[in-house]
Amino acid sequence: MIKTLQADFKIIFERDPAARNWLEVLLCYPGLHAIWLYRFAHWLNMLKLPVIPRMISQMARFFTGIEIHPGARIGKGAFIDHGMGVVIGETAIVGEYVLIYQGVTLGGTGKESGKRHPTLGDNVVIGAGAKVLGNIEIGSNSRIGAGSVVVKSVPPDCTVVGIPGRIVHRHGVKVSALDHSQVPDPEGDVIRSLIGRVEQLERNAELHSLHPVNNYIIDSELLKNVRPRHLVPSDHSPQPFDRPQEYEGFSEGGGI
Repeated sequence: MIKTLQADFKIIFERDPAARNWLEVLLCYPGLHAIWLYRFAHWLNMLKLPVIPRMISQMARFFTGIEIHPGARIGKGAFIDHGMGVVIGETAIVGEYVLIYQGVTLGGTGKESGKRHPTLGDNVVIGAGAKVLGNIEIGSNSRIGAGSVVVKSVPPDCTVVGIPGRIVHRHGVKVSALDHSQVPDPEGDVIRSLIGRVEQLERNAELHSLHPVNNYIIDSELLKNVRPRHLVPSDHSPQPFDRPQEYEGFSEGGGI
């Protein structure tokens, strides 16, 4: 237990560049307070003590904004950065040296009994606001992008982004666990590709202002005032480029 508490404390200096000295970390890091209170509540829960473990969990939630059920299993060196809004369910299993940011939920998907919360491997990073739901497994060394919703298991050494979560990086170039700017953006890539295609089509349209008709080139200006024969009143003999007043509102080139 002492080694586990020491690992919880030391990992903060490795993961958080804002950590300056031991006193500041000890007094001002709610993630550390929540983890330590959870470990005490979990120990009491393992002794089958009723009510009191949940009371400790509620007290930790009140003071830190982090809710960890005493029945969850969290390995040593877990770090909850900032932590407000983090929820970890009763049957969740969290590996060693996992990094969790604010707003993360390790929750269930319904009222099923038994194992209903996620299992996280070692060295997993879960970005701010991500939701990992159901009895699924997140492999070791995987990363979940901020705001993602993951409902399917993820193999080790993967990066997952999006809603629903999709694997966009697997066994590739190693990216720093704290460098979220290097997480791929597949939606953005598709949107940029579509914008480029639209711009290309607009340029092509501007280069073709003349229209070929029956192997002849006719200037579109010549067709502007032409009207179909059935739109000319029967008591009026049609004249070239005649514009009946009652049909002024008809769209230009209609019927051609």
